Amino acid sequence: MYRILVVEDEDDIQKILENYLIDQGYAVTLAYDGVDGIAKFHNGEFDLVLLDVMMPKIDGFGVCELIRRESNVPIIMLTALDEEAYQIKGFDMNADDYVTKPFSIPILLRKIAAILRRTQREDELQVISYKTLSVDVKGHHVYVCKAEKGEQIEIELTQKEFEMLYVLLVNKGIVLTRQKLLNMVWGEDYYGEERIVDTHIKNIRKKLGVNLISTIRGVGYRIDKEN
Repeated sequence: MYRILVVEDEDDIQKILENYLIDQGYAVTLAYDGVDGIAKFHNGEFDLVLLDVMMPKIDGFGVCELIRRESNVPIIMLTALDEEAYQIKGFDMNADDYVTKPFSIPILLRKIAAILRRTQREDELQVISYKTLSVDVKGHHVYVCKAEKGEQIEIELTQKEFEMLYVLLVNKGIVLTRQKLLNMVWGEDYYGEERIVDTHIKNIRKKLGVNLISTIRGVGYRIDKEN
C-alpha cells in the first residue's frame, strides 16, 4: 500500500483528497500547515507528498525546500497560484508536478499513479546483479554468492569502495581511467594521487573474493559486459 502525505490547510479540499485517495487504496496522513507537514514527514515513511502552497507558518515552497534537503520523495504541488513564475519556481525546487486549483480529481489521481509507477521502476533498478554479485544500491549492501555453499555472503565495503564498485557496474563494458574514477567517486575538485584508485580496486577484489574488475594496462579499469 502506497503512503501519501497530504499537506493542505483547507478542510474541504483535505477531506475530498482523503476520501478519494483512500478509495483508491492509498494510506493517507493529513497535515494542516507547513510546520505540521514537516513534523508528519519526519515521523513517517511516505511514497508521495501532496503539497499545498499557500499555507500558514511555512508555505509550500518552504516545505518543499526542507523535504528536498533530505529526500527525493515525489512531490506534487497543489495551488491556486497559476502564474508561470510560480510554476517555474516549483519545478526549480524539484517538485515532480505542479497542479493548479481548481483541479480535476480523476486527472490528479492519474498523475499520482503515473508518478508512483515511475518511482517503483526506479526502485527496482536499485538492485544490480552481475554474475555472483548482487548490489542493493538503496540499502548499501553487497552480496556474493558462494557456489560451494549455495548462499549469499554479505561483503563489507567502505563508502568509497562501494561507490567505485557501483560506478564500474553501471558502466559495464566501458574502460574508466583513474582520473575518471577519481572525478566520479571523489569529485572533480579532488587533487590527491591517482594511485588511491589502485588501492581501492585491490581492496574490492580482495573483499569480494572474485576478480570481476579487469585492469586495462595504461588506461584504467573495466567490468566486462555479461554474454
